[in-house]
Amino acid sequence: MTTPPCYSCGKEARFDELPPRERIAFDQYWRVAHSFNTAVPGWLVLLPRRHVTAVHDLTDAEAGALGVWQVGLSRALRGVTGCLKTYVVQFAESEGFAHVHFHIVPRMADLPAAHRGPGIFGLLDHSEAEGVTAEGADRMARAPRARLDGLPHSSVLSSHSRRPPGGRALRRHGGPSLFERSRELGGACMASWGRRECDDRA
Repeated sequence: MTTPPCYSCGKEARFDELPPRERIAFDQYWRVAHSFNTAVPGWLVLLPRRHVTAVHDLTDAEAGALGVWQVGLSRALRGVTGCLKTYVVQFAESEGFAHVHFHIVPRMADLPAAHRGPGIFGLLDHSEAEGVTAEGADRMARAPRARLDGLPHSSVLSSHSRRPPGGRALRRHGGPSLFERSRELGGACMASWGRRECDDRA
């Protein structure tokens, strides 16, 4: 049986061509995208930039950055969507999607009981006609980008390239990575996104 191609690695291979919804933010180890098949605006996916199929195979550096991203993105979603909290989930079981990826989903106050907890996945696998459009996902991406651009921690939204471990091109400013800045500032860089009210909701 032929192994299906990895969807996430396919996106990473053409990183410089990705639309805003596929690279909302990133550092040397992780990339943030908006889910492409959801009915929930702000359903984010956090992916390692190299191919990994199990959490225990993350490097110490990837693992160290992971918590910063999960908490920072959760704070950001609360600021942008007004959600009560976020769901953070990792399965990586679907064919073609074995690459580790964390779903970070805004849990809204009016979420129907049937979709709470694991039921939230009933709002995934929707066609664009039924869910968030590509244009809507791009709008969700541009809002945090606009809030971050020009700030001291905007190295995650850069126009320069360098090679991270594994040889993949990484676009960033000359400053420190998000992970490095987050450690330095106690996570304030991503939290500042979450504190800013979004004017461009999808």
